[in-house]
Amino acid sequence: MIRVTVPASTANLGAGFDTLGLALTMYLEVGLTEAHQPSNARNCDAHHPAAVAFARNGGVGTIWSHDRIPMGRGLGFSGAARVGGALLAIAQREGVVAANSLESRLAAFAIAGELEGHPDNAAASALGGLTVATGERAIRVPVAVHADVVVWVPENTTSTKESRTKLSPTVSLADAVSNISRSSLFVAAMVTGDVAALADATHDRLHQDVRLAIVPDTKHAMQSAVKAGAYASWLSGSGPTMACLVEPSRADAVMSALPRSGTTYRLQIDVNGPVAH
Repeated sequence: MIRVTVPASTANLGAGFDTLGLALTMYLEVGLTEAHQPSNARNCDAHHPAAVAFARNGGVGTIWSHDRIPMGRGLGFSGAARVGGALLAIAQREGVVAANSLESRLAAFAIAGELEGHPDNAAASALGGLTVATGERAIRVPVAVHADVVVWVPENTTSTKESRTKLSPTVSLADAVSNISRSSLFVAAMVTGDVAALADATHDRLHQDVRLAIVPDTKHAMQSAVKAGAYASWLSGSGPTMACLVEPSRADAVMSALPRSGTTYRLQIDVNGPVAH
């Protein structure tokens, strides 16, 4: 049975709008439909993002998915599904060894990023770890910070497409410089292990305030996480999920401080990326 396991992701990471992504130890699985598919999997219809990417990359037949990443919550479900579908087509055509190559991962990123319309989630799910992406290029960055990633997921969902309509099409020079400096600072802090810089590095002036106005409970969760000892917190993707980096010994305290109106997960940074089996 050929299948592909793909990590979820949290994107933007504060100031890195449409650029920064972080792969998480929460997974989605897709595979070729056959008699021995998992009992908890379901066949994908033609509109499922994994099926669309599978067909776009030359895959033939019906596929199944086991979706353990919540949809519409800002944890990169569609990006992971599209990376998985694109890689599954390569595994079907060329075998799992070829599908696990860096070249194949980058090819899957290109297809997923095109279908997504923005590259941040797709890059993290395709490469694992911390990634920096543009529309056509993605690079994985080495990480020297040892931390858990605590995510708080409320019951409501958000639409990335709809939330983008609320963002200003233009920004001031000061806001642009602020976000460029802080997103660069985030990468530098993660590479060097300078956790003291992470709080400043996640300050955003382009998208978070607009989106958080729609989900005030998420803003409260972000503030509660930092107050309880998290290094930094941010709106995950377009929300409504909150994510934060936490020193492992403080993770339980941070989770206890978060609102009871959502579901809390203690995750780690995925360092493997997608795997074809």
